[in-house]
Amino acid sequence: MSTDPAAAPSSDLVIGEDGLARPVWASVDPVLRAYYDVEWGMPVRDERGVFERLSLEAFQSGLSWRTILAKRPAFRAAFADFDPDAVAGFDEDDVARLMADAGIVRNQAKIRATITNANATVALRADGGLADLVWSFRPAETPAPRTAAEVPTTSPESVALSKALRKRGFAFVGPTTMHALMEALGIVDTHLVGSHRRGTSGVWD
Repeated sequence: MSTDPAAAPSSDLVIGEDGLARPVWASVDPVLRAYYDVEWGMPVRDERGVFERLSLEAFQSGLSWRTILAKRPAFRAAFADFDPDAVAGFDEDDVARLMADAGIVRNQAKIRATITNANATVALRADGGLADLVWSFRPAETPAPRTAAEVPTTSPESVALSKALRKRGFAFVGPTTMHALMEALGIVDTHLVGSHRRGTSGVWD
């Protein structure tokens, strides 16, 4: 899709009291607004950061991102600040501990997948590492959605990333979840045209 900077601003943007244009989902709730303004779509290239976001995107499946953000401090405490080495060492006692932790999403399949993915992350170090693998699926160009309906939920690259991670032993890494991960990490820029965050990541001109 073209990234023509002269394209008309999105009709799905809301101008806040601060004069900044944001999508509807980030325009009211202060937690979502802060996440949108500061964090979402900014480049993350370190192993721990990518592992954390991959883990949280998996936990978000079927839930709202607002729920995950509210629980993120508890997730970090429960999962050793998403240190892959530490999480890879979790055992059945840790699974039981996590299932009893009301501060996180108590889904056993997702908890076990996070431990599985920590082990897969450690194993990937011998072949370049998780961050390099994920970033290697950056597309040649990024979308330029003008409406919320134009924001893609998958892409050929997210499908390919999903397959590559599954081959490496990762779980809960479907194409939609991987596309959301790519958005969160700044690999693609799906900020609506006209948003104050469009093009601010430094990844895309």
